[in-house]
Amino acid sequence: MKAVQIIQPNELRVIEMDKPVLDDTNNVLIKMTAAGICGSDVGIYHGTNAAATYPRVIGHEMVGVVAEVGPTAKKVKVGDRVIVDQVTACGHCYACRKGRPNVCGNLKVRGVHIDGGYREFMAVPDADCYLVPDKLSDVEAVMIEPTTIAVQSCSRAQLEAMDDVMIIGAGALGTSLLRIVRLYNPHKIIMVDIDDAKLEECLKNGATHVINSMKEDVVARAHELTDGYGPTVTIDAACFKGSFLMACKATGSAGRVITMGFSVAPDEINQFVITSKELDVRGSRLQNRKFQDVIDLVNEGKVDLSGSISHTFPIEDAQKAFDFVDSRDPSIRKIVFTF
Repeated sequence: MKAVQIIQPNELRVIEMDKPVLDDTNNVLIKMTAAGICGSDVGIYHGTNAAATYPRVIGHEMVGVVAEVGPTAKKVKVGDRVIVDQVTACGHCYACRKGRPNVCGNLKVRGVHIDGGYREFMAVPDADCYLVPDKLSDVEAVMIEPTTIAVQSCSRAQLEAMDDVMIIGAGALGTSLLRIVRLYNPHKIIMVDIDDAKLEECLKNGATHVINSMKEDVVARAHELTDGYGPTVTIDAACFKGSFLMACKATGSAGRVITMGFSVAPDEINQFVITSKELDVRGSRLQNRKFQDVIDLVNEGKVDLSGSISHTFPIEDAQKAFDFVDSRDPSIRKIVFTF
């Protein structure tokens, strides 16, 4: 079967590999139909994702059809359309015992530490499969996984209706966050980006205010929009040099700063900006069993995932797709591979 493998940073190949077989653990065979390109996939391709190991079949936004089930599979049947949880955990370390397998001490993420979904077939445990809502196409269903990341981030932020929320970055992750944040009915939602077109789209989709960080001082403007206090929750969905300190400076006393980036590059920070306002700085990684939460929101009509995909490529054109991502074409929102 065909698969897309990153041999080493900046070297991508479409390879032939053996079709997986079922066993007692991986008791469901999935024929892949769609898989999204995430910013972390691009990071693995370019060697900037510190978590990745090589060579690796990447892809963690994985949708397909159940092709075969083993005798121990109870959750799904042949023909079911499913999306696959990317997290595998040991179940016994401190994080797992605390109910946080997404940061398991022995964490293995499909498409990062073990092979992922950029291949024609994959075998997984039935427990990691979730039924795709009928109202979504396979390509649209890819957006379930990024939305779980947003749900996780909002959970870590402990959002309340009294909050003023600022989201830094209006790309695929930032707009997924906007979809979920607005469900909490916060007092204000402020989106920050450098692209006016993206910011205008955010205003149409629930943001109350926008800041173009190329044209305005984000900290000063954020304070101005919140009557001098600052946002009570700031989520950094962009992770550029200086964004963490900016988030801490902008956030008001007793607020929460949520970090989502994976950069290992040194950056500036000081303790005073955190201690003086007693900020809670919290990381948010992957998702903690949030797939069914998102699927329920879709089925209840509370989240609309249609219209999010800007481009599709056949899996054989993986190199063209990643080259297109690198072009930074302003039309790019979400790119999905089809099989």
